[in-house]
Amino acid sequence: MKRIWVTVKELAQEFGVSHDSVYRAYRSGKIPGSQMARTIRFDLEEVRQVMRNRAIAMPNSQCTKKRATAGGRRRRAATKRPRTVKRGLV
Repeated sequence: MKRIWVTVKELAQEFGVSHDSVYRAYRSGKIPGSQMARTIRFDLEEVRQVMRNRAIAMPNSQCTKKRATAGGRRRRAATKRPRTVKRGLV
């Protein structure tokens, strides 16, 4: 099978992410790539296979887990009454 080498920009367009996300994934070792001279090239089929394996290994609870928001805390802090005790020299 012939290898299809793609650039960072082409890989970002293929997966619909920014090129910064591709660089970040490459540096953290989440996707395989090869540095050729000063450019990084990715084997498209190898990256697809790694992404497929990572998606299978991820439990559904992590995919659908809602993140905690600090909105509730902000509202409570905004309704807090100001201090009535003066501070300073007595």
